Amino acid sequence: MHAPPRALPDAFGAAILFVIHALDREGALPRRLANYDAHKAFLSDTTAFAVRIVMSGPLTNGDGETMIGSLFVAEAPDRASVERFNAADPFHAAGIWDKVTITGFIKRQG
Repeated sequence: MHAPPRALPDAFGAAILFVIHALDREGALPRRLANYDAHKAFLSDTTAFAVRIVMSGPLTNGDGETMIGSLFVAEAPDRASVERFNAADPFHAAGIWDKVTITGFIKRQG
C-alpha cells in the first residue's frame, strides 16, 4: 500500500496541510468589516508562524455574498504552528469567530 501524498517541504522543513474553518458569531459582520484591513495585513506575511497560506477566503451564506466565516488551507510543520497563527489573527483578537476548527488535510485532487 502506498503512503498518502504529503505537502511539499518548505523552508521550515516538512510541511503538513491544515484546514482552518472559522464561523463568525451572530451579528459579527460589522466587526469583521472594521477589522478587515488589519486581518489582510496580518495574512500578508505569515513566516513568523512557520505557516504558508495555500488558499483562504471568506465563507458565505447561501446568497454567495454575505460573509459568515473564514476558510484557510495552510502548510505548516505542525498543528501548534497553525494554532499560534490563528490565535494571532486580528479576527480572533476582535472576537469575530464563534467556532474555529483546525484539522489536518490530505490533498487528493486539484
